[in-house]
Amino acid sequence: MPTEPEPGGHPPGLRDALRRDLARAMKAREPDTVAALRTAIAAIDNAEAVPAPATSQATNSTHFAGARAGVGAGEVARRELSDDQQRAILREQVTGYLTEADRYATLGQRAAADRLRAQARLLSGYLPDGDGAR
Repeated sequence: MPTEPEPGGHPPGLRDALRRDLARAMKAREPDTVAALRTAIAAIDNAEAVPAPATSQATNSTHFAGARAGVGAGEVARRELSDDQQRAILREQVTGYLTEADRYATLGQRAAADRLRAQARLLSGYLPDGDGAR
């Protein structure tokens, strides 16, 4: 279930809500919920990754070829996704679950299809008006 608004009436950010609900699902030992939430969080995290530069400023390190010098030289700020971008990623996740559920159903794997549809419904609960689930 999606997290309720925080005190003061402000809804939590999507990723924060997913992470809080993941912790709850882990404590409640709900493996299908945990799987769906972990996948959604990972998809958002991956979308925030910044591509590595094509060329780097290498130093002459006796230990590592092409090493960069200085504290934090390998750290790069991640992109910040808007709420709309995060919801778009979640919609893609829901669509993927439903597509796979249809494939499993076609192959006669009813239990797997039902599980994927339940995961799609769970993630749809984080979207406005449950957008995306059938």
